Order: sequence, then C-alpha cells, then structure tokens
Amino acid sequence: MNHIISIHDLERSEIDSILDEAAIIQALQYNDTALKGKILALLFFEPSTRTRMSFDAAMARLGGTSIGIDSVEASSMAKGETLADTVRVVSGYADAIVLRHPKEGAARLASEFSTVPVINAGDGAGQHPSQTLLDLYTIRQSMPLDDIQVGLLGDLRYGRTAHSLAHALSLYGVTIHTISPKGLELPSAILEELTRAGTQVVEHDDVSGIISSLDVLYVTRIQRERFPDSASYFQVASSYRITPELLSGVKQRLIVLHPLPRLDEIDPRVDLLPHARYFEQSRNGIPVRMAMLQKVMI
Repeated sequence: MNHIISIHDLERSEIDSILDEAAIIQALQYNDTALKGKILALLFFEPSTRTRMSFDAAMARLGGTSIGIDSVEASSMAKGETLADTVRVVSGYADAIVLRHPKEGAARLASEFSTVPVINAGDGAGQHPSQTLLDLYTIRQSMPLDDIQVGLLGDLRYGRTAHSLAHALSLYGVTIHTISPKGLELPSAILEELTRAGTQVVEHDDVSGIISSLDVLYVTRIQRERFPDSASYFQVASSYRITPELLSGVKQRLIVLHPLPRLDEIDPRVDLLPHARYFEQSRNGIPVRMAMLQKVMI
C-alpha cells in the first residue's frame, strides 16, 4: 500500500518521478478518467484552503469523486471517537484518505489503521509532503534542483513546510541557509539529520547579509501566537519583511516562494516582481497532487 506520510518515505527517484508526471499533467497530457469510479476522503481537522481545495480539484480533474470532513466538530470525534476508529470507518468508504490533523504523528497513526492509502496533508509541526513536492516542482520550473543555494526564512521551529523541504533538498546537494528569530530556529534533530546526510547548513540571523547569494528564498509565516506579547512579535516580524528594496541586488534568477497564507512578511509590491513565484507555487498544487493521487490509487 502506497502511503505518503513523510517526504522521508520517498527516494529521490520517486520524487523525480512524481515531478516528471506533474509536468506531463500540466502540459494537459493526462487521462481525465484515470480515477473514474474512485472516491477520495478528505479528513481535515485543521483549517485549510489551498491543500484541501487543490486535492479536491485534482481528484475531479482525474474523473474521481471526493467526500470529506472539515472539522472535528463536524465528525464523530466530537463525540469522543478516536482517530483510529474514524480512519477504520472512512477507509471502508473511500479508495484513499487525505488527512490534516493538528497533532504531529497523526498521519502515521492513521496509516496503521487504514485499509486504503493515506496521504499526509500536514500533521502539527511534523510533515507536509505534498507541499514539499509542489515546492520542488516550482523550483525545478526555474532551475535544476542540484547544488543550488536555498534560504529558509521565518518560523523554522514549528513550520512543517520548512521541515519537509529541508529534508527533500538534502537529496539534491543543496546548501541550506536558515534565517529565523531567536527561539524559532530549525530544531536540532533536523539539523543533525541534515548534517548526517552531508548537507551544508549555514545559520543566519539577518536575511540582508545572505540574500544576494541565494537562488531560492523560501519565506514562512512567523506565528504571532509563539510570542509573549504583540510588541515582541512586531519587532521580530518587521525585521523579516521582504520588500522590493531588499531584493534590489539579488541574482536575476532568484525566486521567492511562500506556502501561504502570508501576513506581513512579504510586501505586496513584491508580487509585481519577476522573483515572486508564490501564487504560481500555489497553482502547481493541482498537477503535483494529481500525480500523487495517481501514484497511490492506480
């Protein structure tokens, strides 16, 4: 059974295969009845716009049908049912499950009780493999993935998208530059894992000193709820704001990515620059998730 719980579950060759298939799909060379008669269950126990809707759209474009739950309150978990029992039941209704859950490890647990493939759509501060695949796909549209310089900016302690992406990048010989507020650095366990994989990780506390060397700047939201007061948050958030002025001396091929939603970390004026790829990145969720659904359901 082909669960996709973590980017760790995929070899580089499998990642490349999914990205290759996504490119074929994006060129409109796909079978729009490939998943006809199949049902996808979307179990989202945490808010989502892009991930949920793009999986739904991906299933529809392949001729399949989606059913779903949008909150704990809308499910029997509100009555005390365990996630394990919910998954046991739902796997009897569908041919695959996409799960988003606030607790790290929930998707791995679900895979142990499901009789159909499970795709992790984000579990707490853990993993978000489909986001990572579309991030890689977006980078690959602009440049080869091998041996590039990538900056990860923002909340790297709790940001699951950054965790997944960092591991995936380690498969391509990338140099990773981390830029984060004090206390929100990349967890030591992930740093150790990257080091063991032979990945060079360079830590910074100021983006302006490194941005001219980067090929990719991956921006994440700094989460206000992690700070003791608003003043502390705004002091940090304002120091990590991406503006046209900051980007004035960067490489021509630099691309700026963001998993969205954004708050104030990217000035809206950046949207008009050729470096801005975050809305294209979001659109790429459709072909990438179509490729993922085909991988686990065919």
